[in-house]
This record gives sequence, structure tokens and C-alpha cells, in this order.
Amino acid sequence: MGMFSRSSRVSKGGKAATSDRSARTETLAHLHAFVSSHEGCEAFIEPPTRVTETTMVVVAETGEWTRRRVPDEAAAHKVAKHLGIPGYDVNLSGYPSRMREWNERQRKSLG
Repeated sequence: MGMFSRSSRVSKGGKAATSDRSARTETLAHLHAFVSSHEGCEAFIEPPTRVTETTMVVVAETGEWTRRRVPDEAAAHKVAKHLGIPGYDVNLSGYPSRMREWNERQRKSLG
């Protein structure tokens, strides 16, 4: 069973399955590139809401971060393990202060 295992909905011609596969590949490539180019990364798993699906925020030691949608919490933990980084439930751990500090520095530098 893969990291993004989930029964897929296939439209005419299998286009949904192809686009799902492509999205998974792009997500994994993006997260791998981020983790490979940033020190001290950790994953923070955000539960689904009425507006968004489950997401995973990867935060570097510097506070720089990236967010990507994942199928569910189990898949997010598998991705974090695959990337070799710890994964936390954001409802239990909260976001790291370095992420807020990085966001504040970015706001100040833009305006």
C-alpha cells in the first residue's frame, strides 16, 4: 500500500487516476526538494475542515515553511516517515514559534 493509497475515482478515459497520480508525484517531489534543501525540518499535520482537506506543513529550522494537501492523517505520517522527519498533529503540538517569526520577518520585508 502506497503513501497516498486511497480508492480513486476514475472519470472517462481514466483521467482522474492519471491526474491523481501526477498530483501525488508532484507533492512528494516538492516536499522532498524542500526537506533536502532546508535543515531541521518537521511536519505538522493539519486536520480537514469544512473548507480544506488534510494538509501537511513542513517547517524548516529557519521557520520557512511549505504546505501541501495529503489524502489523510495516516498518509501524512507515512510521507513524514519517508522524508525522515518527525510528524506532529498540529492540534496537539501547535505551530512552532520559528514559523510565526519567519512569517513576521517576511511581512516586514515586504512592506
